[in-house]
Amino acid sequence: MKWLGAVLLIIASTCIGMYISNRFEKRPKHIRQLQSALQLLEAEITYSQSPLQMAFRTIANQLPFPVSQFFHLLSEDMKTAETDFTILWNKRAEELAELASYRKNEVEILKQFGSSLGQHDFIQQQKQIRLALTHLERELEDARDEHHKYSKLARSLGVLLGVFIVLLLV
Repeated sequence: MKWLGAVLLIIASTCIGMYISNRFEKRPKHIRQLQSALQLLEAEITYSQSPLQMAFRTIANQLPFPVSQFFHLLSEDMKTAETDFTILWNKRAEELAELASYRKNEVEILKQFGSSLGQHDFIQQQKQIRLALTHLERELEDARDEHHKYSKLARSLGVLLGVFIVLLLV
């Protein structure tokens, strides 16, 4: 019975380490998805000159989860909601952060961008998108560095911590 508990403890700590490692691995992917979304939004605004609601719907159809859900929900909110767009954007940005592996910095970049969305002419809006993309590129580099540094470490620490606790208890 003791050994079964020890094995279960090691498995649990390994799973925790794998979960943390998985978050490090997904963060660069999610940032790239957000960059793609902003590039698509730039194309929709600049070339198609579609209204934001239609642009959001188009982007939602072209991107994978969770970014697609973010834009789909924004599009739906714009149909029915009577509140300020910035409030809707910030609410959905917080929800996106819970679904994806974003950190506080990426959410702040997204919120700052959302506060300027639809407030300027095409040229200024394009500059705002480029600024957000530049900030996201910096965050992507940080995410890649963290992935390389800490992904293996988190997996290894999960296993080793489980073994250490078992050794302390035995």
